[in-house]
Amino acid sequence: MSRCTPLTREELKNYRLPPVKEADKDAHGRLLLIAGSSETPGSAAIAATAAMRSGCGKVTIATVEPVAPHVALAVPEALVVALPAGRDGSISRSAAGQLAARLKEFEYDSVVAGPGMKQGRACELLVRKLLDAHLERLSMDAAMLYALNPHGGAAERAPSAILLPHSREMAALIDCSVEEARLEPLRCARECAARFDALVLMKGPTSHIALPDGAAWKYKGGGPGLGISGSGDTLAGILGGLLARGATPLAALLWAVWLHGEAGARLAQKVGPVGFLAREISAEVPALLAEAQ
Repeated sequence: MSRCTPLTREELKNYRLPPVKEADKDAHGRLLLIAGSSETPGSAAIAATAAMRSGCGKVTIATVEPVAPHVALAVPEALVVALPAGRDGSISRSAAGQLAARLKEFEYDSVVAGPGMKQGRACELLVRKLLDAHLERLSMDAAMLYALNPHGGAAERAPSAILLPHSREMAALIDCSVEEARLEPLRCARECAARFDALVLMKGPTSHIALPDGAAWKYKGGGPGLGISGSGDTLAGILGGLLARGATPLAALLWAVWLHGEAGARLAQKVGPVGFLAREISAEVPALLAEAQ
């Protein structure tokens, strides 16, 4: 299959988001965001803010205990859960079991795991717990993608999950070179989607979205200003918020990519082609949503 559909506002009409309605915060969706480490606590705050800007009603941030109070102050609208930390400032192995118990106790509409987290054994344990929970709306990013790396030649299935790799993470997922992932993003995205039975966004100057059956979309836009630290965290948060609101995984992913890119384009007009901050991107999302729906 060679066709790759351009992701435009017109194309998004085929993938409607849930309507906005008068309701309490629970009805607007509940997101569990597992994010951050002692070195990158800002990732959790950036992603959580983006989720709320996308219309999510309630966000719970699960992050490491040393930075939890600071994240709570940065995002006062969110509930913050402190997880035990390892000596390297990442989540400890016991945190995986703690999060699994939380998933059983509380009803979350979507889960996003990975922004700002550090690679390690704890992430591998957490991946198992998340996949065993058979979540309908799960997205994994950053360190969590390395934890999905196939071992012994057998890929781990992640049915219905959404994976958000850049070129280095893609290289680890499908055992190719980083250069190959950069030069052939569409082919790599399709191979990854088929291997893991997941929806895949291959991030880059042109974004490529692929399904396990080979269907694909591409988005050209946003501009160079989006190539900054925290931009991917914003995208993950937008996606998590739309999933929590009840959007289907495919609709949420397509909209998240488009909203993230269009927000970058608007900031380029207001601020300049480069120089705006990742935390400023999500402030453009509410107006874009209102105009496009």
